[in-house]
Amino acid sequence: MSPRIPPRFPSPTLRAALALMTLVSSSALAQSPSPTPIVPVPVQESAVERWRDDRFGMFIHWGPISQKGEEISWSRGKNIPIEEYDALHRTFNPEKFNADEWVAVAKEAGMKYIVLTTKHHDGFCLWDTKQTDYDIMHTPFKRDVTRELADACKKQGIAFGAYYSTCDWHHPDFPVTSPGGKIPRETSDLDRYTDYLKAQITELLTNYGPLCTLWFDVPQRFDRQRGQSVINLARSIQPDILVNNRTGAPGDYDTPEQRIGGFNMERPWETCMTICHQWAWKPNDKLKSLKECLHTLIGTAGGDGNLLFNVGPEPTGEIEARQVDRLKEMGAWLASYGETIYGTRGGPYEPTRRYAATRRGNVIYLHLLKWKGDTFELPPLGAEIAESSLLTGGRVDVQNRSDKLVVKVAPPDQSPIDTIVKLVLKGDAMAIPPIKPVLTHSATASNVFGKSANYAPEFAVDEDTSTRWATDAGTTQAWLQIDFAAPHTVDGVKIEEATASRVKRFALEFDDNGQWKTILTGESLGGTVGSFERSFPAVTARRFRLNILEATDGPSIAEIHLLEAKP
Repeated sequence: MSPRIPPRFPSPTLRAALALMTLVSSSALAQSPSPTPIVPVPVQESAVERWRDDRFGMFIHWGPISQKGEEISWSRGKNIPIEEYDALHRTFNPEKFNADEWVAVAKEAGMKYIVLTTKHHDGFCLWDTKQTDYDIMHTPFKRDVTRELADACKKQGIAFGAYYSTCDWHHPDFPVTSPGGKIPRETSDLDRYTDYLKAQITELLTNYGPLCTLWFDVPQRFDRQRGQSVINLARSIQPDILVNNRTGAPGDYDTPEQRIGGFNMERPWETCMTICHQWAWKPNDKLKSLKECLHTLIGTAGGDGNLLFNVGPEPTGEIEARQVDRLKEMGAWLASYGETIYGTRGGPYEPTRRYAATRRGNVIYLHLLKWKGDTFELPPLGAEIAESSLLTGGRVDVQNRSDKLVVKVAPPDQSPIDTIVKLVLKGDAMAIPPIKPVLTHSATASNVFGKSANYAPEFAVDEDTSTRWATDAGTTQAWLQIDFAAPHTVDGVKIEEATASRVKRFALEFDDNGQWKTILTGESLGGTVGSFERSFPAVTARRFRLNILEATDGPSIAEIHLLEAKP
């Protein structure tokens, strides 16, 4: 194993900042044997609203691991021996890195902010930190990537944020190490590591700010108290900083990962998702189609969330050309229809896979994604419409009935990606309460966690990935059955596992006159991503079943969606 480089002692400025924070956060502890909860320093609402209005940002996962094409941090000690992984920085020389080009790509994609992985779980730092030598300045490259990117963002008018892993599997004081942060260290000092973390956060905020956000990840041994002390330190340096929910404390916004979050207009949230499969660069990784990318952005905005869309630059320092092309296609769409995304709020229709809606003032934008013929029916709007138009071109007929909203668009005028109908109301669109979709199916299951209604099977078919069906701990076999009111023809399925990698063997089945017959089988629902999608020859039935034949622990499904066969 390569020798660990101990953290340097903080500079006098950092020592003073940390001492002040320690005094504020621990004065009550010195007077009482039981810790007094740290009082959160509240977020500035104006900062939240600016961030919400931006809606779309670029996530960047990058570091020496790009030389191997394996996943950042998670491959340490798993796919790559620890000694080899920790030595990768010695050959890391991304000579084609150009911060201005990265920011230009983000701008052309229509993104409003960038979040860089300044330190991932592997502990390697992409800035000139004074706390350790395990950083970009001790590579053949010897350039401060974070400095150059922060400056390029300021120059081009893009907000800049820093991802910083709460855990650190390289640092000798963090209690666990690789692989996967599952190996306890024989000796560790979490308080001393926390000082190291706070010193680095102080560096990032002081030397590279102002930042739009601090994006923490995988708190592991950090609890709410420790996490809140980090947030309070950040706000003592930059009062308007936004902090996500992964310090151990709740923070300011939630971060659903590799899935679109559920509709929520109360708690801010941001979906983080990859443009390919892997976070870090991987040769020939599967690239999402333009439709998939835009539907993710539209569905996220429709749920009142932001989208932080990840690219993994190559070891040369360049963003892969095909990823750049896809982002430019997204930007071209936003150049035409950005008014339906930027500065809007979600709803009033809660999004499904067939439609979403955004709104602002007295306007609602209906995003109609999947058509059946020339007519689209939605639940009743409950508000008066003054006028309607088709932003994507052509004619639209809108019937605002008491029992439903009926939208008619001739097939030639239907966009293959998103047909956008603009409704101008006679009143305030924001005054309309959320409108849930009308479901045409029900669900039952062999097991429900604690027999709790909060984890009932219908939550796996409600088109909301923030809810889930869950089973009791220790469950290794279970089934989830979907019942339609009438025979249903499907030719594909998408399954999203709420707790990834538990399902090891499964079958999708249909009821054929009282006998369950297999449509397809699988051995994984997507690994760490937790998403499985497959097409198959069309099957018509009223009842379908996900039969989990083997699981390592109680399986939990966020959503199973049977794809309707086209007429």
